[in-house]
Amino acid sequence: MTTTRIGVDLGGTKIEAIALVGGEIIARERVATPPGDYHGTLATIAGLVDRIATASGASGADGATTVGVGTPGSVDRATGLHRNSNSTCLNGRPFEADLNAAVRFSVRTANDANCFALSEAADGAAAGHHVVFGVILGTGVGGGVVFDGVVHEGGNGLGGEWGHIGLPHRDARDTAPRPCYCGRSDCLEQYLSGPAIEAEYAAASGMACSLAEIAASVDADEHARAVITRFHERLAESLVTVVDLLDPNAIVLGGGVSNLDSIYEVVPQLVHARAFGGSAATPILRNAHGDSSGVRGAAWLWPDA
Repeated sequence: MTTTRIGVDLGGTKIEAIALVGGEIIARERVATPPGDYHGTLATIAGLVDRIATASGASGADGATTVGVGTPGSVDRATGLHRNSNSTCLNGRPFEADLNAAVRFSVRTANDANCFALSEAADGAAAGHHVVFGVILGTGVGGGVVFDGVVHEGGNGLGGEWGHIGLPHRDARDTAPRPCYCGRSDCLEQYLSGPAIEAEYAAASGMACSLAEIAASVDADEHARAVITRFHERLAESLVTVVDLLDPNAIVLGGGVSNLDSIYEVVPQLVHARAFGGSAATPILRNAHGDSSGVRGAAWLWPDA
């Protein structure tokens, strides 16, 4: 029996769905996310799944069709309600249960960073590795942990929430705390995200530049050079905490910030030298599936299918 895995990536502005068969995408569709509309989001996902199932020839007979949905935020295991989503209309709602009522196939959900990690562990840059830590460095910062092809969410559903741990080894310049939307200060997201790097450069130089422009000017611009150097240091120190605590077989980076080539030249050496014992060899890898990792990972949320 051939399993059709339908994956859905729910974003703030678009919802993407694919049908994955034998690791190959055989159908894909993207639609706009209904802004701030909870019931509209449920209906849109249900309709999208139906169309993808039809386009791929999936019948759902004998459990041969599965659906996974990657979401911002996660389910509170104590209440079954969604939380921590920047798509705020989902928060405080029984989103996973309502999806299962709206979609004609059984649905599993997971945080979008977990889906990224799962995608890269299943058939991406970290395929074949026992323990994989996936990192999202983009507009926000997140992480996900995968053990032998299964997402580790933890007892509270908070496994891998790396973006909201505190920054280790603060720079001497970091005298003012950086508030985070989560209610705490100095979370990694406030230092390692694209907007955080751009804001730090603007404060130092008086100019607003994109991350790509900053990275391209490091040889000629002392402010750019200092900002990118501090970013490398912060990322390395933050990944050392992962290596010392989890000791994954591979770390995979995704998100727009992960496209900086300098990361892969500088950061692994720093991490390996600073991990406990000074001799770690954890590979730090660029993602293989790019923007498709999230939706592919959602499709892989049923490892036993």
